[in-house]
Amino acid sequence: MPSNLKLVVNNLHKQIEERQFFEKDELKIILDLYAKMVSEGSWKDYGLNISSKQVSFSVFKNAAENALYKICKNFKPKNKNLKYLITDTSGKILKNSFDLKLLLNNTNWKKLQK
Repeated sequence: MPSNLKLVVNNLHKQIEERQFFEKDELKIILDLYAKMVSEGSWKDYGLNISSKQVSFSVFKNAAENALYKICKNFKPKNKNLKYLITDTSGKILKNSFDLKLLLNNTNWKKLQK
């Protein structure tokens, strides 16, 4: 049997990776907003993107176009107000907050739309 094999019981790296996504309550807040906007006819599709620095929920008016907005969660923000962001297609920050629910509830989505 090769001597360079190790048994890994508690892989701390894997546990950290699992936390780097939207939490269940965060995803519920986003999906509730998404359902409301779909029923109004404003949004048609969504996508999820994840990187080592952030996870984002992209919102589309039409599936064939670029995303209208991205609702992002930064894993290691430089300050607490950059934890949650709403960005446009070019990545410009339109709004930011330390609280996802406040950010989404205090956004006038009709004014953000082009």
